Amino acid sequence: MTTAPAPAPATTTARRPARKARPRGERAPIASVGLHLTLLVASVIAVFPVLWVLLTSLKPAAYATTTDFFKETTFENYTNLIRDTKFLTWFGNSLLIAGLTTLLGVIVSASTGYAVSRFRFPGKRGLMWTLLVTQMFPVAVLIVPIYNIMSGMGLLNQPAGLVITYLTISVPFCAWMMKGFFDTIPREIDESGQVDGLTPFGTFWRLVLPLAKPGLAVTAFYSFITAWGEVAYASAFMVGEDNLTLAGGLQLFVNQYGAQWGAMTAASVLIAIPAALVFLFVQRHLVTGMSAGAVKG
Repeated sequence: MTTAPAPAPATTTARRPARKARPRGERAPIASVGLHLTLLVASVIAVFPVLWVLLTSLKPAAYATTTDFFKETTFENYTNLIRDTKFLTWFGNSLLIAGLTTLLGVIVSASTGYAVSRFRFPGKRGLMWTLLVTQMFPVAVLIVPIYNIMSGMGLLNQPAGLVITYLTISVPFCAWMMKGFFDTIPREIDESGQVDGLTPFGTFWRLVLPLAKPGLAVTAFYSFITAWGEVAYASAFMVGEDNLTLAGGLQLFVNQYGAQWGAMTAASVLIAIPAALVFLFVQRHLVTGMSAGAVKG
């Protein structure tokens, strides 16, 4: 007599459900919360000093060093700054110097960068090394020799002296950057201009320069900020309240006996406005210009 085979024992362990794969680029909830908290803390740290200066400028002098920001909001600091000091004179001097530095910096940097990018001439390699080496010296080393040069040329206490000094800071960096930017523009554009009968300058002005707007925006912004916020050269080369720039004028609000926090913070807010406007004007070109200029150099 044959017996039927015994049935296979039933499995007692339940099959674990397959772990759901997280899509690529998706963060875990804990990681996402940590990232957002980190960004929030970094944003607060970055904005806090600016907000503190703004709120302090709206407080009376008696509460300048306190945290009572909204106790007595007033514009007295701004009115006293404009009425009782030569802030508008300093502002005009800085605007003139920064404007000339920006204009000349863009012209010299763009033409130098284009020449180095497109033409071969004796001393080209030496010029490129010079543009790099001049950026390695700190202000503390250059201020004395430049002061002596400006003194010998009679340019001390003159806006032209500061403009030339600031060009020595902005042009080497901007020319090197513009050279890298022009390297990304196809040479066929230059050749087509030559076929149409354009001179090298006509090709540069009519065909290449319109394509270099991002690089020109970075050059203009860097040149403006260099002249607008510089302190060391402006304090050493300019004397007399009528000749001071904003950097030198702000130092008059601080002495050995104390500081005029109301006037200083109000002036700081007004000084930041032109720089912010220039940034807003060129911001859409900044990333493109900086990245393109860094591709080749």
